[in-house]
Order: sequence, then structure tokens, then C-alpha cells
Amino acid sequence: MRRLLLAATGVVATASALLTTAPSATAAPDATPGVPDRYLHQQITWKPCFPDRLPDGASPGSERLECGSFSAPRNWGRPDEKVDIVVAVSRLRPAKGEPRGSVLTNPGGPGGPGRTLPLVFLQQNRAKLLDNMEIVGIDPRGTGESSNVSCGGGSEIGAGLDPRDRSQGNIDLMLDSAALAAKFCQTKSGELGRYVTTEQTVKDLDLLRHLLGREKVSYVGYSGGSWMGAYYATYFPNRVDKFVLDSNTEFTTTWQKSFAWQPKGFERRFREDFLPWVARYDGVYHLGTTGEAVRQTYERVRAKLAEQPVDLGQGTTMSAPLLDDTLASGIYGKTAFPDLADALAQLNTLVERPATEQARAAAAAVRQALPRLTRAALPGVLPVSADAFPATFYNITCNDTPTTATRQSLIRDTERSGRKYPLIGWRKISDVCAFWKRPDVHMPTPDGKGVPPVLMVQSVNDPATPMEGAKRAHEAFANSRMLTVTAEGDHGIYSAGNACVDEVVEKYLVDGVVPERDLSCAGTPLPEPKQAGAREKRSVAPEAANPLLLHAQLRDLIGPMPR
Repeated sequence: MRRLLLAATGVVATASALLTTAPSATAAPDATPGVPDRYLHQQITWKPCFPDRLPDGASPGSERLECGSFSAPRNWGRPDEKVDIVVAVSRLRPAKGEPRGSVLTNPGGPGGPGRTLPLVFLQQNRAKLLDNMEIVGIDPRGTGESSNVSCGGGSEIGAGLDPRDRSQGNIDLMLDSAALAAKFCQTKSGELGRYVTTEQTVKDLDLLRHLLGREKVSYVGYSGGSWMGAYYATYFPNRVDKFVLDSNTEFTTTWQKSFAWQPKGFERRFREDFLPWVARYDGVYHLGTTGEAVRQTYERVRAKLAEQPVDLGQGTTMSAPLLDDTLASGIYGKTAFPDLADALAQLNTLVERPATEQARAAAAAVRQALPRLTRAALPGVLPVSADAFPATFYNITCNDTPTTATRQSLIRDTERSGRKYPLIGWRKISDVCAFWKRPDVHMPTPDGKGVPPVLMVQSVNDPATPMEGAKRAHEAFANSRMLTVTAEGDHGIYSAGNACVDEVVEKYLVDGVVPERDLSCAGTPLPEPKQAGAREKRSVAPEAANPLLLHAQLRDLIGPMPR
């Protein structure tokens, strides 16, 4: 079982103020103090990402995706040290004509590699965006095909411990495991780890803007990508064109305080959206006729798994913590509800009727569903095997902003949140950042002053970046506009099949129409249960509209891409 990470560019203009802290909005547009020419004068060599054949499941037009890379200083504070990193990027240009501008993208995490993200907009047929703009995918420093950091397997330390077990021995194990994980990640990440921060990354992005030949860039960032977008706007306000921040962290505070909303957000999504939906289809899943009855079934299954984990075959064991992880993963997007409910029903059969033919069939069904369910949460819950992703997540969240957590406060705070929000409220006790030796990083707090209007998109029942934190960020970030999606809980909204949201976003992003005030759109309906006997194919599921799920599926199908 893996540790749960709850998240989630005419005339060539020169890069502005890459080495300063937060420049004023009146900084000279061609100012490049201290940036060595060897960075400014390099060129990205673009080549087809798929030179031989398109991956199965990729949409027509994917052959236009081009891959490349550029060099950036390992430490933007000392670029003359001549110690470089590689940043891997992609671009998807219009099929006809020249693009009107460049849209940088980020799938969140933080730490999620994003070079396949442009293909999501192609998969979702966002024609207005694709016909007018150049969409740029980026593997941020630390992850993907960019220069990597590593935890050396340390992110898995203590991953199988049950956070609900509050015996002193287990509490000590969880805290000691988090401390050891921090040590592994910092040791294995080496000197680069000190410079895997949002501050360093946004300076990479501004160099990319310069290399793309853009005086200004637009941006679409999901989840942890909202944090990055807000900081880019803070450091380089005069480079901001149209920025869309979707599924928002509370980027005007610390990572610690932003993540503190998650236990409430996951519990609300679980109880208000998923459980009543399962109860509505009790004739299909037989888990209970009310949301509370379904929750009690989950608690009963969990208790039995806590007593005795179940072998699902082929080296996979279902434990109580893995059940929690699976549920938390599956509620990120409503398209996973049918698979999630079916898995819970199969597990109910497995623990109630062990050693039967029905139990053996149930074990196989759950084992086959697990990759889909954990993948659905990318990048908030991390099921992928790539070590660079968790390492980048920890380096960014632990380096960026200070934490006040101690061993005693973690015990106290998770006892309180666990009793109130049991789905994930107990697990913050394994906070790696509490044991992190943080480098000397001091970033300005984003406040929106001097920044052109940004558009924030937010669903009311988002589990990973809850509405409470997003609303606070909106109120503290001057001149922002919020598009609230009511009767909705998906994490990742734009380009997910909501016509109202897509229209508002693209009027802003492509046409340049800034909403005069905050707006709202209604959410999309919850799905129907899957038909019995439906087969899972290794392709991008047409009903999987969530952009983060599509991105995860495409990454799985495509694999490594050329620099």
C-alpha cells in the first residue's frame, strides 16, 4: 500500500526580474537583471512526442504534440554557479495558423508531471481553446522527465500503519516513520531538493515564457497548480495575461493551513455526495438504503479488515488503511462512483463470506478495480510508482512554507479531526513536514495587488481543495473573480463536460472577457451505475470526463516522453 498524499508565452521579449523576489507591476517589461545570456539565448528544439505511432487511446491530433526541454539554474539565487537542471516541456499548437498566445498548464499535486496535460483539452474537444492558443505542458523541476528528486523509497515507510490505531506503540511507529521518511527524502533528493520550491519553479516558468517568445502568458492550473499560478502572478504580475485557477488551494496562507481543510472536505464529499448516491441504488449494490446505513457498512468492513487484512491475489492485500485510501481516491471525481461502490460491495461480500467462490470472484474484481480507483485521484492521492512525484510533493510542501507541527500537536490535532472527520482525519499524524529540515526560503504571500484579474473555478463539495480555503484565498487575492459550481463536488472542473463552466472560462481565457463579478454555474448530474458485465479496456474511457483522471490515464498509456 502506498502512502496517501492529500493534496493535489512578434518580437521576442526578455525574461523579467527572474532573480528578484516579488517585482512591482510597474517593472520594465524588458528588465532582465542578473540573468546570464546562456539561459536567455538558448532555443528549445521541438520534435514530435510520438514520432512512430500514436499511443492507443490518444485522440486524433495528438500527433501535433511536440516535446522539448531547456536548461535552468539549479539555484536561481546563484545562476552564475553554472549548475543546471533540465525542464521538460511539450506544446500543442493549432492545426491551422499561428497561435494568438501561449497557455501554460499544470495538473497540480504539487509535483504532478504535466507534459500530457495538453492532450486532455484535445480529448475533450475544447476546439475554441485549441484553435486559438498554444497549450504548453510542463514537467516541473523535480518530477517527470525533468531533473528528478527522489525519496529512495522513503515515501513508503509506514504506509501500511493504521492511523486509527491510537495505541502508544502505533503512534510512536507512525511518528517515527514520518521522521524517517523525511530523512530519506532529503538525503536522496540531495542538493537539488533544497531548490525544489515554488519560488524556483515560477522562475523556470518565466524563463520558459521568454523562450516561447511571449511578453505575457496565460495559465490553467488545477489543484496544487492554483498555488503555482498565484505565486507566478505574485512574482511576475506584468507577465500575466489570463490565469485560470481551478480547484483552489488556500494559496494566501501556508501549505499546512491549506491542507488543514481536507479532513472536512473529504468527509463532506463522502457523506453528502457518495454515500446517498450508493443508497439510491441499493438494488444494485446492496449496501444500505440510506447514506448512514452505507457508511455503517463501510465501518463494518473496515473493522474486519483492521482485524485481518484480506489477500486479493497477485501480491495485493486489502487492509483497512488501503480501504480508506481507495475511498478517498474514488470520490475526487463522480465518474469513479460506480467502480467505487462496486468495490465496496465486493469487499462486503469478501469479509462476510470468506473462503467461498463468491469471495474469490470478489477478490479478483477488487484487485482489477484498484488501479482505476487510485488513478482517479491524480494528483491529489498518489498511487503511481514514480518516486519523483512524492519526492517533489514533499520538497515543495515542506520547503515552501514553515510548519508549526510537533509530535505532540500531531497527536492532539489528529485525535480531534479523526473523531470528527474519520475518513482521513486521523492520517495527518504522519506529517513528513513536521520532521523536515527546511532551507532558508522566504516567499511573499500572494495578495493579488498589481495583478490583472484572475479567474478562480471552484466546486462547493471539492474534497481535496475545499470551498472554505478557496473562498479565503479569493477574498484575500485582490481583483480575483470566483466561478462557483453548485451541486458539484468534483476536483477539476474546467474541460470536464460542464458547458456553463467551459463557456465562462473560454470567454475569459480566449476572448479576454473578464467577468464583472463573481459567477456561478450548476454542476453536472451524478452517474448511473455501470451495466453488469461491462468490461474495462486499456484505453481512455469516454465517460471519464474529469481532466485530472484523463491526464492520469493518458500518462499511464503514453509512458516516458522524449526531452
